[in-house]
Amino acid sequence: MTKHSTSGNIVILDGEHLAIETLVGIARSAPGSPEVKLSPAVFESLKKVRRLIQEAVSQQKVVYGVTTGFGALATVVLSKEQTKDLQRNILLSHSAGVGEPFDLETTRAIMALRAHGLAKGYSGIRPETLQVLVGMINKGVCPIIPQRGSVGASGDLAPLAHMALVLIGEGEAFYQGERLSGGEAMRRAGLPTVQLEEAEGLALVNGTQVMTAIGALVVHDATLLMKAADIAAGISLEVLMGSNVQLNPKIHTVRPHPGQSLTAENLRRLTADSAIITSHKDCTRVQDAYSIRCIPQVHGASRDALEYVRRVITTEMNSATDNPLFFADTGEILTGGNFHGQPVALAMDFLSMALSELANISERRVERLVNPYLSGLPAFLIKDPGLNSGLMLAQYTAAALVSENKSLCHPASVDSIPTSANKEDHVSMGPISARKCREVLRNAQYVTAIELLCAAQAMDLFTNLKPGRGTLEAYNLIRQHVPHMEVDRVISRDIETLYSLVQKGTPVECVEKKLGKLN
Repeated sequence: MTKHSTSGNIVILDGEHLAIETLVGIARSAPGSPEVKLSPAVFESLKKVRRLIQEAVSQQKVVYGVTTGFGALATVVLSKEQTKDLQRNILLSHSAGVGEPFDLETTRAIMALRAHGLAKGYSGIRPETLQVLVGMINKGVCPIIPQRGSVGASGDLAPLAHMALVLIGEGEAFYQGERLSGGEAMRRAGLPTVQLEEAEGLALVNGTQVMTAIGALVVHDATLLMKAADIAAGISLEVLMGSNVQLNPKIHTVRPHPGQSLTAENLRRLTADSAIITSHKDCTRVQDAYSIRCIPQVHGASRDALEYVRRVITTEMNSATDNPLFFADTGEILTGGNFHGQPVALAMDFLSMALSELANISERRVERLVNPYLSGLPAFLIKDPGLNSGLMLAQYTAAALVSENKSLCHPASVDSIPTSANKEDHVSMGPISARKCREVLRNAQYVTAIELLCAAQAMDLFTNLKPGRGTLEAYNLIRQHVPHMEVDRVISRDIETLYSLVQKGTPVECVEKKLGKLN
């Protein structure tokens, strides 16, 4: 839920209404813009749960993770005096992550999601502790969170423990461009460190916010990529002298997968008024190759997969993934398994396949563009082929990227290794699914950039024929950033330039200014 005030953009976390786009705004903006605040209703909810916890502790009830150890140590019942030490100890002992830390935007997304989840009021966190976490987001204190170490059940324990260490003045954090001890980062930001009370350590680490944060960022970027892929495909359809018959709405009405029809509509709008397509409508070619003819079916299937993943991630973002769950209204303390990341793990593996296929068919169009036997265009889209190699190696790079994606698409979610002395005997591996999906996305963005590069080079040959209304806008944008290739040059720079544009959504923004929103 987003609100605007006279002082700027404010995001209100209420535990219930956080959209992917809002989370991305927090993750990718400067600290404090938007400012993150808690809904006033959150405070009373958290106080009610704290009363429930304090009552359980005073009555020496056996409550998992509050008066007992964790995991396989749940049978160890602790004294009242030990319960606070337990919460600090869980952060120290569970900070077992390794490898490179998450980038700052992912870290901010993780923090915002965990704060939002805690705001639901089922975890047992104190309002003042949650306020400090929100303060870290607003002040730009970003904990160092190693990327590897979570198996995605009992929540993302290790990475969330590293996040929470900074709250208690331990661990490390980035602050204003410096890597500091957690305590020093908090001191410089003017934030207090926290003395944890009963249930709070467990509350901070017991959730799926790491895999879900990565998933939310990927879903946002994949949505832009889907549109960019349609734009690239539209230019390729034109310059490869493809037909628009396969875009006829009647074809897609009788096979009513939503994404298929939406993709066909995008392509009709992109290529509308194309003199290139009109110029060969009476040619002898009966049918186009699948990479041209089946764009709606292939892109559309990936689009449908993305919408499924969007629903899963949005649901998970607004869910309580703690254990135990404290229900203040009824006084119940229920132990369950909402921390298990299987829904996200399966969804991210599915999205990896969908994005990989988007790149696969794009690479096939790149091959057709540079291959004179398939395109009828100059070899490798360069004059004086032989002396010049043109865009030959652009296709090599696309081939390498799609091959790498095929390896990355092995689903992490089909694997499970028991942990915690076999108490946790099935885990999701969801963080691995999410991280792999992010790599597949980046590779697919590169392949789309390569298709745009090659398609624009081919479009230069059609000097006397006007492209479609949308494809012309995209072509002009490309030529603003990457010149026509007359002779051989270092093409990695061109690819990187277009990759950056695809990442930012610039081609989509440019085309939508002309055509209105694409599907």
